[in-house]
Amino acid sequence: LNGKRLKDFSGSVIRNERRYLKPGISWNDLSNYGFSGRSVPPGFINNAVGPVIYGEEFQRLNALLNSAVGAHLFKIICPTMKFEVGSVANFPVIEESLNSSSSLKMVELSKSDWDAYETSWDFTTLPLLSPDHRDDTLEATYTALRTHWQGMTDEMQRLEEENNRIFIDAYGLQDELTPEVPIEEITLTCNPAYRYGVKGTEADRETRLRADTMAEFLSYAVGCMFGRYSLDAPGLILANQGETLADYLARIPEPQFMPDEDNVIPVLDENWFPDDITERFRLFLRVTFGEAHFRENLRYIEDALGKDIRKYFTKDFYADHVKRYKKRPIYWMFASPKGSFQALVYMHRYRSDTVSVVLNDYLREFISKLEGERGRLEKLSDDPSASQAQRTKALKDMAGVGKQIEELNAWERDVVFPMAQQKIEIDLDDGVKANYPKFGGAVKKIAGLEAKDD
Repeated sequence: LNGKRLKDFSGSVIRNERRYLKPGISWNDLSNYGFSGRSVPPGFINNAVGPVIYGEEFQRLNALLNSAVGAHLFKIICPTMKFEVGSVANFPVIEESLNSSSSLKMVELSKSDWDAYETSWDFTTLPLLSPDHRDDTLEATYTALRTHWQGMTDEMQRLEEENNRIFIDAYGLQDELTPEVPIEEITLTCNPAYRYGVKGTEADRETRLRADTMAEFLSYAVGCMFGRYSLDAPGLILANQGETLADYLARIPEPQFMPDEDNVIPVLDENWFPDDITERFRLFLRVTFGEAHFRENLRYIEDALGKDIRKYFTKDFYADHVKRYKKRPIYWMFASPKGSFQALVYMHRYRSDTVSVVLNDYLREFISKLEGERGRLEKLSDDPSASQAQRTKALKDMAGVGKQIEELNAWERDVVFPMAQQKIEIDLDDGVKANYPKFGGAVKKIAGLEAKDD
């Protein structure tokens, strides 16, 4: 209670406890890019490499420290780019200048930008689905959202330059500094010049932004498939260990879009199962943007991604998900060695019988379906009424299906069946890094999973 074990530990020294959990400004004590102060909300404790400045005017002070004047003076105060507490404390502050800054509006814009992405703790819903931007089609909605983002970027640039003018005048540095801020230094994720850099063309950046926005739409859709999110309520819905569809329905009794019942969503090359991820997304798109423009909206997404939806889900989705969550994925991909079988599960809904569900309801059923397909192809290859080209293709496809069956039988025997018998338990408090490896060869390998957490 109240850190008693730490306080009682021999030799421990607890400093500045009265400042704990209070808002302030934090920064990296060592940086190659200059001082970068960040607003810290209530609820955090600082450490040596992430010190914090506290005080009533911390937001306005942050605007000064991050301004052109701040960058100029820090080159003098901290020439080695090591921003120790004592050095930062020596920064000369002209307090009158703080009262004129637009820091609070800038923080508001930055927070709005950050919270628009599902990795934010305060994420509520996808901007594409916000009533503020919605239009009849997905393309028109994206255009409205892109205009909104450009407005945010322009406003942030204007405010930063206004602040620079205020501080440059206050410090009498008109002959040494200018207030202009390059567009690539407006640090909003919705600003493609910052997000991707300015080495390529503007058209290239816009293409990437549209593709990433559509990928975020698909990611949110998968979240709704698992019940992590809902179209009917903001923020997280199922996010505690072991929660079920019943818990979801207790909060959302009549959902527009029903989550998956058994927490296993197959990700396969064809529509082999009723809860196939591609078909589930098609339904999600119909629910969110209507039936009338469904085909137009689907083409728009596929054009942005540069491939059809099924190929994106089978080839790219999981890599994007792992990258989005910095190698700590919340959806886990059960996958055979060559990828003939793939299925996603949501770790917050994982139970000790989840692997058995993957095995009995999906893997074995899929093998049975493949055996049926092999039989059909075998008959076609011997059908005298079929053309030679049809019979030749059937023989080739039959060989491919046979290799899939061989792969999956071995994977079932050597990996999935033994694992299902173990009824593996996980503890989310231990994190992905500790839990994911428990499933060894049953899940897709994540390069760098063992790396130190940020």
